[in-house]
Amino acid sequence: METREIFQANRKSTRRLTEISQRLSQQELSQTLSNGWPVYVTLAHLAVWDQRVIHVLNLAKESNTLVVPSFDLQLNDILTPILHTIPPEDAVKLSINIAHSLDQMLEECSLEILTEMIKVNARLVNRSLHRNNHIDSIEASIKK
Repeated sequence: METREIFQANRKSTRRLTEISQRLSQQELSQTLSNGWPVYVTLAHLAVWDQRVIHVLNLAKESNTLVVPSFDLQLNDILTPILHTIPPEDAVKLSINIAHSLDQMLEECSLEILTEMIKVNARLVNRSLHRNNHIDSIEASIKK
């Protein structure tokens, strides 16, 4: 997939995220998904992972080289209890705002850094893969 297509997919997933988040009721935000997390925790989770990529991009800008911290496997377990303390409305705002910020940063990033990031993990650049997975779960849950 070319970077242009990835950027389009990212923007589309951010639009989906925005649209579904803005129409969720308080009850739907608290509804538990199949992964055991309430919708709002899932939205906060997306914000954390998008923020992680922003962190990687900022490190790359500072050092002119790709630096990817290796804490991926533990991050969900570490943060899940914290994410449960975020008010649902704040989780919505975080997920939308950070997704928009990240989309813009990725689109402004050099092709060299993007290529290196894709080599490490395509999901660092193609955020739509992660976002859409969770958005699909949210949509399936609220349709029940």
